[in-house]
Amino acid sequence: MNSKLKREAWVQEAMSALAEGGISSVKVEVLAKKLNVTKGSFYWHFKNRPELLTQILEFWRDGRIQTIRRQVASDQPASAVLAELLRLYTDRSNPRGNAIELAVRDWARSDSQAAAVVALVDEQRLASVASLYQQLTASDDEAQARAYLFYSYIFGSSLLNTSSAELADETHLRKLCAVLLIR
Repeated sequence: MNSKLKREAWVQEAMSALAEGGISSVKVEVLAKKLNVTKGSFYWHFKNRPELLTQILEFWRDGRIQTIRRQVASDQPASAVLAELLRLYTDRSNPRGNAIELAVRDWARSDSQAAAVVALVDEQRLASVASLYQQLTASDDEAQARAYLFYSYIFGSSLLNTSSAELADETHLRKLCAVLLIR
């Protein structure tokens, strides 16, 4: 057993497997082979595969919530923060991150624990973005609706075509900002 291998290495390798092939690709034996350790190393760190899956969900949840909170915590005007979020989330330069997002969401379609985690992350993301829209409009209902539209566009566009140059085009992005950012 590689005594220097940490629990986090298992979680990171499991995240890579998830990104590459979905939840069915997260298999103890395959992960051990990729990490060049025995399955005994896995059982040193985890009771069983469900415990690893829980750790994957917690890692993803915490990372997504910390990221959105960090992204919206800015001294910039709300419209500038929303425009930057739009640019970040439509930038296709992080294919692994996009693959993990889609894989976790696919997993959530058949697993109640994953579904609860995705719902919590969505709730936090929507609340964070709605708080920015609340600075731009007097209506809480409109802020919530705009936040929902904002995220619907972001995730919908990732499903439509992840390689389209049009998504990264500055003219296209300015038009989207005009629609999504109350201009």
